[in-house]
Formats: sequence, C-alpha cells, structure tokens
Amino acid sequence: MKGPFYLAVDQGGHATRALVFGEDGRVVARALVPVGGRSDGAVAEQDAEAVVASVRQAISWALDSDPRITDGIVAAGLATQRSSLVCWDTRTGAALAPVIGWQDRRAAALTARYQDHAFAVRERTGLVLSPHYGALKMRWCLEHLPAVQAAARGGYLAMGPLASFLAYRLIEPRRLLADPANASRTLLWSRHTHGWDPELLALFGISEDVLPVCAPSRYPFGALVTRELSVPLAILTGDQSAALFSEGAPRTDTVYLNMGTGAFLQRPIGHVPADGEALLWSTALLDGHERVYVAEGTVHGAGAALDWAAAHLGFPQIAQRCAQLLADPAARPLFVNAIGGLGSPYWRTDIESRFEGDGSVEGKAAAVLESVVFLVAENLLAIRTASGPFATILATGGLTGCDTLCQSLADLAQTPVRRPADPEGTARGLAYLVAGGPRAWPGGKGQSFLARPDEGAAARFAAWRALMPVPATRG
Repeated sequence: MKGPFYLAVDQGGHATRALVFGEDGRVVARALVPVGGRSDGAVAEQDAEAVVASVRQAISWALDSDPRITDGIVAAGLATQRSSLVCWDTRTGAALAPVIGWQDRRAAALTARYQDHAFAVRERTGLVLSPHYGALKMRWCLEHLPAVQAAARGGYLAMGPLASFLAYRLIEPRRLLADPANASRTLLWSRHTHGWDPELLALFGISEDVLPVCAPSRYPFGALVTRELSVPLAILTGDQSAALFSEGAPRTDTVYLNMGTGAFLQRPIGHVPADGEALLWSTALLDGHERVYVAEGTVHGAGAALDWAAAHLGFPQIAQRCAQLLADPAARPLFVNAIGGLGSPYWRTDIESRFEGDGSVEGKAAAVLESVVFLVAENLLAIRTASGPFATILATGGLTGCDTLCQSLADLAQTPVRRPADPEGTARGLAYLVAGGPRAWPGGKGQSFLARPDEGAAARFAAWRALMPVPATRG
C-alpha cells in the first residue's frame, strides 16, 4: 500500500468519522466514534472534551487498520458542524462550557433585541437573524455563563466555531484561526470584505479580541498532531461545505442535498448573490484561487425529527423501516415538523410540531419521515424560484440510504435524484479539497431515481403545505 494518502476528519452531531483516501479517491481506512449529547427542547449541546477525544480516537482507529498508512499521509482536513459554538480558555485550551450545538435555541429570547437590524444583518452576512447562528449564542454565553464572564474579564476568553476550537486543541503551534465557511455562520463575518464586520461586532457587543483570526479555506493552519502522526492541516471547513465537493468541482446545474441531523440543500451560484428572503446565501470555499458561493436551504428536523419520534412515540427504527413506513400513505396523518424550529423558507421559531389527523404509532412515525421529504421538497421549490431550474439532485448522508425516500423526493420535485455509491459526502469532499482538487476523482456511480408522476403524493404535499406557515417564496 503506497501513498500519498489524505486524512479527512468529519466531526458530526452523532459521531466523528476519520477516513483515509488514496490519491485515486479510494478509501483505504475508516473509523467512526459515536459522540453523545443532550438535546431537550431548546437545548442542544455536547461535552467539548468528549468531542476532542472522539477526534483523536477516530484518527487512531483509522490508522490502526494498517501501519503502512501513517507514513503515507501527507495532509489532512477537518470539517465540522458550522453553527456550533465553543467558548474556551486561551491559556490552557480547556472549554469553558459545552459545545452549543447548531440546533440550540436558548438564545431565541435575545432575537427581539436586534430585530430592527435584521435587514442589515442579512445584507452583510447572507444569513437571517436567528438563534441558530453564532453571535446570539455568544451573547447568551456572555450573559449567562460565569466561567465565560470571568474569562472575558481576565482577558483569556476565546469564542468561535467548533472548527476553531478543535484546531486550537489539535494543531501545533497552537493558533486561533477560523475559515470562511465556519466564520460566515457567526452573523459577524462580512460576505463582502471576508472578515469580521466592525458594525456587527458593535451591534452584538462582541470584541474582536476574543474571536479567531479569519483565514482562507486552504491555509497552512499548522500540524495536526495526535499520538500516531503529525501532518499539515491543509483544509478547515464546514461539513456541508465539504460535501459540495464529494464528486469534484461543484456543478451549477445540481442541487446538493446532504441529510443527517438536519438536511441542507446547496446550489452553487459562483458569485456573491443578491439578497432574498427565503434562502441563505453561503460561502462554501474561499481562497486565493477559488471562490464558491451557494444558495442554501436548511431543514432543522431531518434525523433530529426521527430522534424526536423515537423518544416521543417509542418508535426507534424509523430509518431502518423507511420503505415499509412510506408504503401506505392512507394509514398516516400529516405532521407539521418544527423540530429544532422551522428553517428555510419559513424562518419561524414560534411554531409547534403537531400531527394533523389520527393514526397509529406506526402511522405517526411514517408521517414524521414523510414530513422530512416535504420540507426538502419545499426548499427545492424555493431554490428553483430564486435561481432557476436545475437538472439533478445529488443526495448524500445517512437518511438517503432509503430507496423509497429518494424516489419520493424525485417524484415530488419532478427531478432525478442521484445517490452516490459512497454516502460519506462530507469526508469524500474534504479529501478532494485536501488533495488539491485532482481532475481524476471518482464520481457518477451509484443509483439514480427518475421522476415519476404520483398524484397521491402531490395531493398529500399540497395538504401538508396548507398546514404550514407561508414561506417567503409564497408571500
């Protein structure tokens, strides 16, 4: 087994994955380490030290599979959940609080304080004013957590994206850095100047001194050091941003759908976009040679909704029984899926999840699963409205392993859905970036689901839409 090899570390909501790729795009080693957390109503958090340990463990397990791999690894990349926030001690690197997850909504009460500035926030950042993003989480920590307050007074506080915290703990020499994909999820990063925005810092009362220094997506971040290896960390980015590159350079005629805890839809548009009300406008990659911007839709309740159903309905195997559950639409109610708050195109945190109609436990579980498909379909409509028709939906992530779900989505969107053979879209895209964007990168294989007419599904979708708030695209 000969190198060069590229290490891709994907730190997600339920697990940390470490995969080693050859220069031909083959996976030569992989490992997964589960990571627990607490998700209860508005709270979504993880033990920060456990997350650090999971990264180290995943790398170790991946490299243990063959001792020849370690010597051949020439570079590494790290991708994380973009809107998750950490506060830490710059003297020791120790976390001062749990990782505040991207789904966390404890800062929702602060939103009204800044509502008069919502348009300015959107124009400067491309995001909506929401408790899911970093600035409001930072304010909540500064106002509610004594350890964070003490660190701020003592001059040893750092606050920033999870990626910045993990890099601080894992690279040598220790540096405080943030990449564009993650920095742009803080409500403090200007999509025009590609740095921290002084007016937004003043608005939210965040000192630039506590924030990481903004760096490009490709950058000599330092050496990623574990017990087994020390290699250059060449790429720092967000999980969804990396998934765009799973099959090489992103295509503007494709919507990239990645379905995990949440479902994220991205369409590359190649420029800083105009403003719109329904979607986010995100920076996926930014360096001296390449800039990738996307129109983005966000579904908060994808895998998180199935977790909710497992806890509240006592039905833990929804994903495994997907085909069976979706087989008989007459046996299930409709579900207003506001798990984690409604993301695009609604942007509402005041809607309660509920079932419309009667059904058995199994029928309700099916309705939860179907609602994920409906939310994705609604976002596809918003993307088509904002940026025109597209040719294909490329679907990755754990939930897309269900054939019936992929077929249902193709039917509703009347657009082919293609599922790659390797569902690890984030890790594969990350490895492509770490490898420098090679021309020969595997893609195009897998399974395709062609759109079919389905009047029954269309009628249920219409009935479900009638229960939902009016999206910006309709109003």
